[in-house]
Amino acid sequence: MVLNGSQILANVLIENEVDTIFGYPGGAVLNIYDALYEYSDKITHIMTAHEQGAAHAADGYARATGKTGVCLATSGPGATNLVTGIATAYMDSVPMVAITGNVPNSLIGRDSFQEVYIAGITMPITKHNFVVRKIEDLAPTLRTAFKIAISGRPGPVLVDIPKDITAAVTEYTAAPKQKAERQLSYSGSSLEEIAEAVNKARRPVIVFGGGVKGSNADKILRRIIEKANIPATHTLMAAGVLRWDMPENLGMIGMHGSAAANKAVNDADVVVTVGSRFSDRVALAPGKFARKATMIHIDIDQSEIDKNVKTDLHVVGDAETVLGELEPLLDETKHSEWFAQIDSMRRDIPYSTGGEMMHPREIMEIISEIGGEDALCVTDVGQHQMWAAQYLHHTKAENFLTSGGLGTMGYGYGAAIGAQIGTGRKPVFHITGDGSFHMNMNEACTAVTYNTPVISICLNNTVLGMVRQWQTSFYGKRYSSTDPGRKTNYVKVAEGFGLKGYSCKTADEFRAALKEAVALNAPVWIECMIGKDEKVLPMIPGGGTVDDIIYE
Repeated sequence: MVLNGSQILANVLIENEVDTIFGYPGGAVLNIYDALYEYSDKITHIMTAHEQGAAHAADGYARATGKTGVCLATSGPGATNLVTGIATAYMDSVPMVAITGNVPNSLIGRDSFQEVYIAGITMPITKHNFVVRKIEDLAPTLRTAFKIAISGRPGPVLVDIPKDITAAVTEYTAAPKQKAERQLSYSGSSLEEIAEAVNKARRPVIVFGGGVKGSNADKILRRIIEKANIPATHTLMAAGVLRWDMPENLGMIGMHGSAAANKAVNDADVVVTVGSRFSDRVALAPGKFARKATMIHIDIDQSEIDKNVKTDLHVVGDAETVLGELEPLLDETKHSEWFAQIDSMRRDIPYSTGGEMMHPREIMEIISEIGGEDALCVTDVGQHQMWAAQYLHHTKAENFLTSGGLGTMGYGYGAAIGAQIGTGRKPVFHITGDGSFHMNMNEACTAVTYNTPVISICLNNTVLGMVRQWQTSFYGKRYSSTDPGRKTNYVKVAEGFGLKGYSCKTADEFRAALKEAVALNAPVWIECMIGKDEKVLPMIPGGGTVDDIIYE
């Protein structure tokens, strides 16, 4: 059949089982929005307050559902407002297709109204991007974009469509849904060699990252850990792959990781790293990371091998495939002496309760208590993010969403809305800080418009807590621009947006407010007052090692 470009776009979305997209209209995409009106029985469009919110919502939707997130923006500032969200998805390997409109082909390169070269702008932060110049290329290009986004190491793809292409007509023939090209083969060291090293190890440790979640390898990894009785530690991106109370779970590794995790890796004789890229928040001093160990790295991306930490053995391949073949080669054993040694490394950070303000750990434990094991938590970035990673009772890989690689303040609200809409979970807990919340609270109008039961829990210490913590420890308490002196009344602002707001100073007040918020089944804000000098501990300074851990 003959369709115009906008209708073709809608049909390719439907081919790929896209039922929800997030966006904001504008002149260059008016034809697309006209088609969305026509196909509104099959595609739901969620209009956010800001295009960045749309990108974060598509990201949260993708992480929570396992599907490809889709966002849509007009040309110029609409397109550039997507950039931070696209970069966030790129750093965390999230499958997304971002669609932007542009000025007509005849006006490109003439500094036309709302014209930018968004393909050039986003080239470093996408797996691939396209500019569609001919209507005949539109459907094949969109299909390729979906395939690239989900194949190999997932990530965002951008498709820029000039306005005249959205109006031009051509023959359209339906095609099947695009399927990921799974890497069923692998290369590098032999699995027999890796198994031999692990089986002979007296002090093995597994370090795993977001790639385990991305390849759905969490169940196989748990089986390996239990079979071979290997202690394991995770990066921020992999919180929830292991239950928080699993005996082999050492907690998070890195700058704000547990003492046991960091010391165990330092003392290990074999370290198996799966789906992690050894970022500077994990391997703070790459040349000294696990220096006593045989280093084994399993990753889907060849470019990550030996990039930050040199390996002795490595395999390039899909984590689920590689671990599935490695599992039968590993011995069923016990490492009792090693675990006894690790137990002596554990160090809990003491905290006080019952004061005039809450301790962050109390807040996370109450969220876990009331939310239960199925609580879906989405964070912004800062101290609250680290406290959530450390103290929430993580039980499932898909229940903790956060911006790990880019560290995007303002990520949380849009992502929480996207995750709630994608999964239908009631409620979704959006954990934020007053710094991050001021960057994205405009998305409250989106939550209200679509009645998404997202409960925003703002840990308000009235300062930019993480930066202030660094200024306290390393800059002689010279608090430059970290105490903004804001007077935001969160309860009144919430009411102005049309939602319920609470302000809490004690754990009992917060527990009562959270119970009421859950019962409301609607978007809610809860402000939790905490002290401005609360710190995320332990901490290893940048470039440091376990010898430099700060506990207080």
